[in-house]
Amino acid sequence: MVAVAGIDLEIAEGEFFTLLGPSGSGKTTTLRMIAGFEDPSSGTIELAGEDVGGVPPYDRAVNTVFQDYALFPHMSVGENVAYGLKVGGVGKAERAQRRDKALEMVRLPGYADRKPAELSGGQRQRVALARAIVNRPKVLLLDEPLGALDLKLREQMQIELKTIQGEVGITFVYVTHDQDEALTMSDRIAVFNDGRIEQVSPPLELYEHPVNEFVAGFVGVSNVIEREGERLTIRPEKIELLEQGEPTDGLHTESGRVVDIAYAGMVTRFTVDLDAGGTLQLVRQNVESASSGALPSRGNEVLVGWRPEYAAAVGGRSNKQEVAP
Repeated sequence: MVAVAGIDLEIAEGEFFTLLGPSGSGKTTTLRMIAGFEDPSSGTIELAGEDVGGVPPYDRAVNTVFQDYALFPHMSVGENVAYGLKVGGVGKAERAQRRDKALEMVRLPGYADRKPAELSGGQRQRVALARAIVNRPKVLLLDEPLGALDLKLREQMQIELKTIQGEVGITFVYVTHDQDEALTMSDRIAVFNDGRIEQVSPPLELYEHPVNEFVAGFVGVSNVIEREGERLTIRPEKIELLEQGEPTDGLHTESGRVVDIAYAGMVTRFTVDLDAGGTLQLVRQNVESASSGALPSRGNEVLVGWRPEYAAAVGGRSNKQEVAP
């Protein structure tokens, strides 16, 4: 079994680059090869133009942040952050200066004397980040670093990480299976599937123009229908639930029947079986719902519409690998 098969990838200096895919798709293996924990069976890995094949992890200008933080519980926060500098023979005064600067960068000034057990999960994650950036690596590798955090803290840390990355200017290579996390944080995203890269694009292009059904289905919610021999993908928020007499200028419209309704806070989700074949999921903002009268019920006949340019043609699997930064 091949974990990663023939990928060709170039990441720009200073980029926040995310490897996105389901479990077992090859993203963590790729990260481990960059770090030097695993060797590729063929091909090369270059860092700043230099082949690092055979170079051990501790001699590569990369650091890794793991999901479990890997902090030393018996050491203080400051000792944890400065540990790599101490091992590297950096003098005491410089260690203290760089330690304090790193803690400031991750919004933890004054925490040097605390123990990891005294910190929250988000604070421990920031200490792990400070320990990684204090060594001034060229590339920082992050392997699902927010996976152990609750949703609210995870969302806060997404913003923090992106901000910190912009401030320090280090190239971040980030592994996640969370599509929302990838879209929120990344400059570009590589979508992995079965050890191959399906698409490499900025978040907007990836979401709006998926190259195939796998990408369309994995990155966000997408409807796939077949019309005139062509398979089309349409995002739920691009589909309008039309009322009787409402203008349909410029819209492709189809009739159908509501088969399911789900209230989801800010939106209500409708599932519609189309008379022409296929099923669509669409969403409607609840602020609109409150001001626009009664919404259809389950079993009601409805008319839906979307602008033709919102329906993207998708084929099967393509393994397209666009790698230009």
